Amino acid sequence: MKYIFSEETVVVPENVKVHIRSRIVTVEGPRGKLTKDLSHIAVTFALPEEKNKDGLQTIRIEIHHGSRKNVATLRTVKSIVDNLITGVTKGYKYKMRYVYAHFPINVNIEKGDDGQQMVEIRNFLGEKLVRHVKMAPGVTVEPSKGVKDQIELTGESLENVSQSAADIQQICRVRNKDIRKFLDGLYVSERGHIAEE
Repeated sequence: MKYIFSEETVVVPENVKVHIRSRIVTVEGPRGKLTKDLSHIAVTFALPEEKNKDGLQTIRIEIHHGSRKNVATLRTVKSIVDNLITGVTKGYKYKMRYVYAHFPINVNIEKGDDGQQMVEIRNFLGEKLVRHVKMAPGVTVEPSKGVKDQIELTGESLENVSQSAADIQQICRVRNKDIRKFLDGLYVSERGHIAEE
């Protein structure tokens, strides 16, 4: 079944500028600038001149004659744009805790050759292997102040922050052992925003 017309709307806060050209969305706000290429998704963006009842600009995302799957992409695009707006206004912060039973995990934060931060993990399960994880662009890592065995990943792009956290968690997977018993690793303990309300 085809849906003749479907649309979603995104409300843009006052301190954010959104520019869309050939489905490449650029969002500029107090925390910086983010760009996302959505040219592979067949949706139409409309920036109406008139503002909504609260005096804020809105973005309309539309699709004509779409199947059920095509209409599902509308909500995805809306979520992506919302995440970009949240990123440039509040930013994203992920907290990761070290979990170990016997061998204390040592985590060092270093600068790579290209200026990107790297996380170095030593003594995981007592192994001599040193694990290195390179952070995605725009992601900063620092040890938590006042909390032992915790690091904080911060950045404007939700995709980059969450991917960096996933990379750290994945590199500390326990292999060839019963994972119900060996729970060691670095795990995301908390997700939030840099600018707390």
